[in-house]
Amino acid sequence: MTKAELIEVLRQFRETASDEDALKAVALYTEWAADTDYTVDQRIRYEDVLYKCLQAHTSQEQWKPVDAPSLWTKVLIPTPGEIPEWEQPSSTNGYAKGDKVKHNSKTWESLVDNNVWEPGITGTESLWKEITE
Repeated sequence: MTKAELIEVLRQFRETASDEDALKAVALYTEWAADTDYTVDQRIRYEDVLYKCLQAHTSQEQWKPVDAPSLWTKVLIPTPGEIPEWEQPSSTNGYAKGDKVKHNSKTWESLVDNNVWEPGITGTESLWKEITE
């Protein structure tokens, strides 16, 4: 395979990979930069974290992924076989049905897609199920 062919394969992977597969290859994604055009669903790296673009835009220094939740969402899909600590998702990247997280010394499974609610809080019984092993 030539260098040009390998570059094309990597470009196609970056564009078509699922978020789960993309998280296994974060280093392949371009680092965020100011004064750059980004498209919807384009993934980038920022401080070794994978983000997905929510709105097409030309980036500005003050619109870093951690500072612009209307433009970027952190990819939260857990690594297969690992159960991550729960972290508050934005409204655009909630946990999927079946995702498992650890929170307050317990393990929880999401019962719905786009779950942005904290596990174990009163009123979330239809959204999270405690997993006992």
